[in-house]
Formats: sequence, C-alpha cells, structure tokens
Amino acid sequence: MEFNKSLIKGKLIKRYKRFFIDVKLEKGIVTAHCPNTGSMMGLLDEGNDVYLLPNKNPKRKLKYGLEIIKSKKNLVGVNTHAANKIVKHALENNLIKELKNNDSIKPEVFFNKETRFDFLLEKNQQKFFVEVKNVTLFRNNDTAEFPDAITSRGSKHLSTLIEAVNKGYKAYLLFLIQIENMKYFKIANDIDPLYYENYIAAKKAGVHFLAYRTKINTKQITIEKKIKIIS
Repeated sequence: MEFNKSLIKGKLIKRYKRFFIDVKLEKGIVTAHCPNTGSMMGLLDEGNDVYLLPNKNPKRKLKYGLEIIKSKKNLVGVNTHAANKIVKHALENNLIKELKNNDSIKPEVFFNKETRFDFLLEKNQQKFFVEVKNVTLFRNNDTAEFPDAITSRGSKHLSTLIEAVNKGYKAYLLFLIQIENMKYFKIANDIDPLYYENYIAAKKAGVHFLAYRTKINTKQITIEKKIKIIS
C-alpha cells in the first residue's frame, strides 16, 4: 500500500476523544484525525515522532490524518483502515504463502446477517474466509501482541470463524503486525483472558492463524515476512 501524498513529520503532543491528536509541526500545532479507536497502548508518549498524511478535501474539517508513530525506535502503522488495503495488495501479489494463487479475491463478504469477514478467497473450488487483525502492541523489543484492550468483537469473530469451519469453509485469521523489527507474535492473555480462551478453542476447531510483519516507511507499507506465533 503506497501513500498517495508525502507524509509530514511532527511531534506528538496528546491524543484525546479517541479520534483526535494534537501534533507539533514546524509551522505550528495542528489537530489531526486518529484512525484507530483502540487503546494504542505504549504508543502515545508525548514527544514521539509521528507522520501525518495531508488531505485537501474541503468537506473534511481535519486536514491531516495520523498514519505512523515511532515508538521505542520502531515505526508503527496505526491506521486500522489501511490494514485491509495492505492485505489485499499482498493477496493480489502472492506475498502470503499460505494464501497464494487464488482464483478470486472478494473483500467484505457477509457470512451471515450479523457478521462479514474481510476477505472471501476461492481456489480450486475451495472457499476461504480471511479475517484481518491490525497489531500495534509490543511490550518488549521483539514480540508483538494482540489485543491491546478487551475485545468482545474480536471474540465474536473467533466464534464465527469456528462456525464457518463447521460449515465446510477454510478459515484464517491473519494478524497483521504493523510494527518494525518484530520476531514473534503472541496473544496478550493478561489483557483479555476470554479472547485467549476463544483463540485456543478456534485453533482446536481448525481455524488457521497467521502472523505477518510489515515493512514500513514514509512511502509505503507492505507485507514483509511471516513471524512465529508463540502462544
């Protein structure tokens, strides 16, 4: 996924009301849109470098959107809306070895009246549902974690993926690690024990779990390599 404009570097002042951050730029302080409703644990220290995408749409009140934060020397992609774009690019270019050479790739497909998954893939008459989770939490130098807060929605997706397996689909959950330099991935069971229980149940039921790290710079974010899941 390429950025359509050059990112602008600034210094984080604060985040508030979930959707707003104040940033110090060379020309002064601006308020930018924060496209991440999660806790963003560990990323919001005052003075962190941030990278904003400018927007000139006259209908939008905020003229900048947050894309990247630098935390503990690692660039982190925080725009959750970008996650599916990154994965779609990877699927189209066969960058995920377990999900290569698909006959069709359909985004945002309903499984039932209440739940839709991020992608429906078809290959050799087999259908695959793929759900994507954007990962921005790391509490040590080499291990990414999910979730960064209690996620009832995430637990619901796991239960529905189990249901999909029981109906004959293949089901994958892809943890997209938008953090540089991570070597491992784990479920943060201390943050959401119920999600961990549902994760274990989904593994036993036949849901496949993948963790792929991204390569991040101010020009683009793309999938780089698979990393090991250690929980």
